[in-house]
This record gives sequence, C-alpha cells and structure tokens, in this order.
Amino acid sequence: MKREKLPWLANNPFYTKRFSYYVGRKCRAMTVKDVAKELKLDWHAVNALEKEYMQEQLRRNPVAAPRAIGIDELSLRKGHTYRIVVSDLERGRPIWYGGEDRSEASMNMFYEWLGPKKTKKIRLAVMDMWKAFEKSTVKNAPGAAILYDKFHVIRHLGDALDTVRKMEYSRLSGKDRSYIKGQKYTLLSNRENLTLDGRKALRKLLNANKRLNAAYLLKESFDQLWSYQSEGWARRFFDNWKQALKWQRLKPYEKFAEMIERHWDGIAAYSRPENKVSLGFVEGHTD
Repeated sequence: MKREKLPWLANNPFYTKRFSYYVGRKCRAMTVKDVAKELKLDWHAVNALEKEYMQEQLRRNPVAAPRAIGIDELSLRKGHTYRIVVSDLERGRPIWYGGEDRSEASMNMFYEWLGPKKTKKIRLAVMDMWKAFEKSTVKNAPGAAILYDKFHVIRHLGDALDTVRKMEYSRLSGKDRSYIKGQKYTLLSNRENLTLDGRKALRKLLNANKRLNAAYLLKESFDQLWSYQSEGWARRFFDNWKQALKWQRLKPYEKFAEMIERHWDGIAAYSRPENKVSLGFVEGHTD
C-alpha cells in the first residue's frame, strides 16, 4: 500500500494548511489558550498548528538583524520536553524555533545560527528568570540589556497567592473554610474578567478572610511596579511594598520578595523608557 502526501494538508492530517495558517495568525494577537477556546479546539492541537505556522514564516521570510528579542520555551508535550522560540519583538514575529531542550547549549544554538554580526545588534533580550537563557545571552550578546518578562514575574506572584489560599484552607474548618472552597479561579483571575457572580463571590471571600484579603490587595498593588519611568521610583515602590508585608504572616509572599531582590536588575530594567516593548507577542505562544 502506498501512502500519498497531500500538499494541502498540514502536518496534522486532521487540518488543512490553510486552516493551520489561520490559527497561527490568530495566535499572533491572542494566547494559545484563548484561540483554543474560541475555535473549540484542543490546546495541544492549537499549539502544534501554531508551531507549523511559525516554521513556515521562518522559511518564507529571511531574518533581519533584530534589536529586541523575546526568548521563551515551548512545551512539546506533557513532561519536560521543550524547544526554544525566539521572537523579534519590534517586528512582532518569531525568528527561530529549535534547540534540544531549554539548556544553555540549546540557547547557544540560536546565537550560532544568527551569527556574530547580527547578534551584535541586539540591544534588549526579554526572558523569564531561567538562568540558562541569561548565561547564554550574556556570553553571546554582552551588549544586550536583560529584561525579565513581567508576565512570568506576575505568574510567580499568582502562585504565591494560591499557596496562601491552600494554607488558609488547611488551617480553617467549618463555615470559615467553606468561603474558600472552589474559589481558586475567582481569587486568581483579574477582577475585570470575572462575571457579576464571580465578583460577588470574591467580595464575600475577602470579607470573610483577612489574610487572603491582605494577600489579594498586595498582589493587585504590585502591578504598579511596571508603570514607573525611572529605576529609583520603581525601587522606592518595591521597598514600600516589602514593608507592607511585615506582620502579615505571608511566607509565600516573603519568598516572592526575596526572588525579586535576587533578580532586581532584570526587573528594574523595565522602567527604562528604551526598554518599553510589547511583550504580549512572545507570551501568547506559551499560554
């Protein structure tokens, strides 16, 4: 039996190439999660179709020397199988997809592919707080400023809030515990994304639990950090935010603050006007 390759089919034979490119274009403006929800597709199917779209874009369009790059990892499947995606943040498109994992050696492969001449022109590299990406970038593009992606920073704070929620649920019983049960999404979502019932449930929860109320308000106020135009004002805000943690008995938040201190330079870099770039494009590929 002979199997024939049909040129109009995507790598996933359930979809056409035209549809895969339609999905890929949508992923340029929306997260993978949101596209999957809108098109009623499995997250993994959208993720695979978007990768196919990115690879086709790379084949069609020669890469110009990027000045601002976004670095992130893509999970190929459940477990710890990763590839690296690098995007040109000014042009709003991926320029490289590869590597064997998310190691420093895999990150080096991007800079080897780009070449020393184009690498020298990179002035900003946006990434999460993964040391392997930073070490490779510092070695290969020493003239580039390192900026930690604020979406990843905020995700760590969301994890800290969820840990407080779990601790409170374990500590309490009866009616006090009932306010917390089943409210993870309500607590971690942006208030503007909640339905009217969701907002009522949130208000009820925060009125019933002082510690969660304090943790929630601290999480919401942390967003102000990204609005400052100078590192000095950003530092003053963060010091005041840390001071507000005193006497709150929020250990997960104290650990988060320590992490911010360790990575302060890459976070404070966001306050410099020359580093104000759109981060949503690269972030959309991983959500």
